[in-house]
Amino acid sequence: MNARILIVDDEPAIRDMLTFALSNSGYEPLAAEDARAADLLIADQSPDLMLLDWMMPGETGVSFCRRLRSQSTTRDLPIIMLTARDAEADVLAGLDAGADDYLGKPFSTRELLGRVKAVLRRTTPHVVGEVLRVGDLMLDPASHRVTVGDEELAFGPTEYKLLQFFSPILSGFLAVAS
Repeated sequence: MNARILIVDDEPAIRDMLTFALSNSGYEPLAAEDARAADLLIADQSPDLMLLDWMMPGETGVSFCRRLRSQSTTRDLPIIMLTARDAEADVLAGLDAGADDYLGKPFSTRELLGRVKAVLRRTTPHVVGEVLRVGDLMLDPASHRVTVGDEELAFGPTEYKLLQFFSPILSGFLAVAS
């Protein structure tokens, strides 16, 4: 499955450049010019990650990020802020609002793609096709195999998807318990 990435930026040239770079890297880009348009795409398309500009007409990116973090349906949506505001206070404000990462404009496309992959790997490993380990449990999204230690477990497609979906929660629970 290709990760669906929502670009929220009021500048058409930046949306076009990001759309081109993301689709050439195997991602499925979606684009919105402001928070209202992004709300509709989030409800309809369920993106795996959002690239969010700070300075937009209407609702700012920081305010939008805070609002997304306060809603149960979007609380866990990974967000990378992309903005010309790169002073330390601005970076901290963006991260405090709930952004997972922050990148100042202008930025290197290669660095952005590296950060996208890193955030996806950390937040939704099944989307980037990486093996997920939770204790002795291992989920391999490429082969849909589940193993505990050296023993392979028999899981049907629905059970595998459920385990994959709940694995970040299980991982967090095990980290707290240890």
